[in-house]
Amino acid sequence: MKKRLRSLDLFRGLTMFLLMGEAAGVYSAWSANTGTSGLAFELANQFHHHPWNGLRFWDLIQPFFMFIVGVAMPFSLKSRLAKGDTYRDAFLHILRRCALLLAFGVGLHCVYSHRIVWELWNVLSQLSFTILVTFLLLRKGWKMQFGIAFLMLLIAEISYRLYQPADPFSQEFNFGSYTDMLLMNKTNGGGWVAINCISTAAHTIWGAMCGELFLSNREARDRIRTLIVAGCSCLLIGYSLDWLHITPIIKRIATTSFVIVSAGYCLLALALAYWLVDVKGRDGKWVTFFVIVGMNPIFIYLFAETVGHQWFNDFVRIFNDGVFGWLGFSEGFLLISNALIVWFCLWYLCYWLYRKGIFFKI
Repeated sequence: MKKRLRSLDLFRGLTMFLLMGEAAGVYSAWSANTGTSGLAFELANQFHHHPWNGLRFWDLIQPFFMFIVGVAMPFSLKSRLAKGDTYRDAFLHILRRCALLLAFGVGLHCVYSHRIVWELWNVLSQLSFTILVTFLLLRKGWKMQFGIAFLMLLIAEISYRLYQPADPFSQEFNFGSYTDMLLMNKTNGGGWVAINCISTAAHTIWGAMCGELFLSNREARDRIRTLIVAGCSCLLIGYSLDWLHITPIIKRIATTSFVIVSAGYCLLALALAYWLVDVKGRDGKWVTFFVIVGMNPIFIYLFAETVGHQWFNDFVRIFNDGVFGWLGFSEGFLLISNALIVWFCLWYLCYWLYRKGIFFKI
């Protein structure tokens, strides 16, 4: 067996750490204290989704998450088979995992709404589809995997254009909104659509292709070169589609250009992490700080989005405002300090689980 890919642990942990920051209210508190212009305002905006046509840093977090899952899948399958499981055993495990992810995704929307709802916009619901598709392709060659990913992008692109030829990527109503009405009898006020899972399946499939690259006998230099060339090519193609007014970059409906551009950033981020940690050996306490979070990714995501977001933030504020408010600090300071304390508490929960050797898996 190949040794554990420490850079992937770092990539996963950093992504989850950033997601915890959102749940803790760090970015909203930051935005509330930056005014309406200037460098701080522009930087704070990078931690919020773009309203429609464009790309911000925060738009890359979900692609990172789905891509990382894909990278890990070939390692997981090889490990299971090495332990004596059959392919059928692994497939049944994936079916169970996808069913749980779908249930967790729908359940989170119930928590957000404080009532029973049927909504499929959560990343976990979409992962339940992309993981299953990717698993079925794991034992196929890279040409088949790339071809299926391209086909799914093509299906999404054509569907939008056929449904509304004059304005296929309209923010008001589009093919994604139409399918949401069919699936859930409602649309999302923010423009998110459930069928994003079709095009974003490419993130997980391409991630799995990278996982197989790392399992191969190729030299580290060749792996990095492959990731960089593929990443730069994706950026060039994706941005060109937008700049030439062919297909706009829109995260909320996961257009082809968005998926390709974000995949480019995924590939380059993985190349950087691999070069820094696994090749150059820069594996210190700073890496462990983030790896701790990535050891329980689904648990901490669910905890942060439910208990953390719904209760823990207000609980901490009682004491934060009680102390710092009494000392005369401003409301803006109270917002930021409360968010940072919650962020630390969420990290410490991950640290405690890590020290106790408790890892939640599905």
